[in-house]
Amino acid sequence: MAELDTSSGGGKDKKVRSKKANTKVDLTAMVDLAFLLITFFMLTTSLSKPIAMDIAKPDQEDNDVKMELRASETMTILLGKNNKVAWYMGVAGESAPNIEGFSDIRKSILKNKNDLYKAKGRLLIIVVKPTDGATYKNFVDIMDEINITGIKTAPAIDDVFITDDEKAAMKAGGIL
Repeated sequence: MAELDTSSGGGKDKKVRSKKANTKVDLTAMVDLAFLLITFFMLTTSLSKPIAMDIAKPDQEDNDVKMELRASETMTILLGKNNKVAWYMGVAGESAPNIEGFSDIRKSILKNKNDLYKAKGRLLIIVVKPTDGATYKNFVDIMDEINITGIKTAPAIDDVFITDDEKAAMKAGGIL
């Protein structure tokens, strides 16, 4: 075989150099450390807990049993079409419902909540009645508004028992 002489100087003083082996990096300790860290963080991390809101829904089987609510403490919110809501305090038909958008309903809920607490020291009870024109987004939005306003009682959801007075008021407002 042919060799290439790369030494400087004459050919008489040849120095024999040993061939250096390639260096190898042993990553076993690094892999062990990585698995220890992963295990540590998996065991010490707390998983996020699902957040759910309590709601009250009427029982479909027992139509005779109805939950009695004080009309003066009850705010009924009717979800209509075109992202509009109609709300009233008390009994349906005794006062005309106020029709407004989702941007204004928070102010109305807060006002009714504060007025009721100042007058009687009682908590506001909200009944949400989604109609056929309402979307799921409307329902989620109103539940968010109830949660944001800090209503302590669980909202009652009633999509079955919408009275004729409520339907007539929503038709007159153009949201049914």
